[in-house]
Amino acid sequence: MSKIKRIFISLAIGIVIIFSLLGGAISDRLFGYKIVDRLFPHLSRNLTSMVTQKVLTEESVVIDVVEKVGPSVVTINIEKEEVSPLNIQFGPFGFIFPENQGETQKIKQNIGTGFIIAADGLVVTNKHVVEDTKASYKVIAKDDKIYEVQKIFRDPANDLAILKIDPLTGSGFKPVEMGDSDKLKVGQFVITIGTALGEFKNTVTTGVVSGLGRGITAGSAFEGSAERLDNVIQTDAAINPGNSGGPLLNSAGQVIGINVAVAAGGQNIGFAIPINVIKEAIENFNRTGKFERPFVGIRYRMISRDVALMNDVPQGAYVVEVITNSPADKAGIKAGDIVTKFNGELVKEELSKFISQKKIGETVKMTIWRDGKEMEKEVVLQEFSE
Repeated sequence: MSKIKRIFISLAIGIVIIFSLLGGAISDRLFGYKIVDRLFPHLSRNLTSMVTQKVLTEESVVIDVVEKVGPSVVTINIEKEEVSPLNIQFGPFGFIFPENQGETQKIKQNIGTGFIIAADGLVVTNKHVVEDTKASYKVIAKDDKIYEVQKIFRDPANDLAILKIDPLTGSGFKPVEMGDSDKLKVGQFVITIGTALGEFKNTVTTGVVSGLGRGITAGSAFEGSAERLDNVIQTDAAINPGNSGGPLLNSAGQVIGINVAVAAGGQNIGFAIPINVIKEAIENFNRTGKFERPFVGIRYRMISRDVALMNDVPQGAYVVEVITNSPADKAGIKAGDIVTKFNGELVKEELSKFISQKKIGETVKMTIWRDGKEMEKEVVLQEFSE
């Protein structure tokens, strides 16, 4: 037998022995066999130590993050009055009107989650959580202390809201640390904290980043509203109604997203807004005390490529309505126009995405299609006021 063949045979035997040892070690752990323990006690102890160390390391990471961020996570509570609906029943002697129908009822309910971003009592949550402008809201801390919400600043463009807690009812709050969502990788370990189902406060779940750059329509099971959001994070960490507005955290305890929605009919599919998307809005708010964002003044519906081909029109944003005295109105844009280009770039995505990248007072060129012809309009972006 040649020298080369003997070497290959030796290598093959070595590989078989190694895999046999590993297989035996796994069998020991799974089925209680003690063969490896008896023959190779040192190897068995090392394998057991490695498995135990991995489990303990993951547990300690979650525990450390929860202890660090838990006190900064709050529950959002709503109080409002509603008129109970009529419920007419048919009895043996005619119609029956049960008591207390049509009366005003006071509703108190935990509807979402938030987290503290400033020591003077600023709380971030989703805009759809605090959608009702006629209701009053309270913030409930982890220690069950209740704080009145003095003012709410809403930003529909990012489904973001900042709540200002009454300075007389609390101070010295612990703000969270924000991370960098641009550095996220699919498969990265994440942790969530929130008020699951509006009932179970400070519920902790874990998972991984399942996908990046998703597009969804987010809403609130309690408020019945919806917002279109792009470039969101998908995760398999359990996110339930009531978790909206809570933090999505990395293993360092930094907020890398705001939990916003769960996929209807799906399992282990939740979504969060990347923290970098709203960092600029928060920084701007800290400077000015309000959300300043550019405003065009149209209500539109996107026309996909397939719909455009079927109707022999260009792809773009179909203008459904133009607000009176808005920048679009002053520029001569009309209902029925199709916005095909924004500063020369084809409008194949949501028009709001193009607008949000500009500044108040900036002049942009919008190409519109009207009656079979294209024309260009100059629009001076104004500040949006709620």
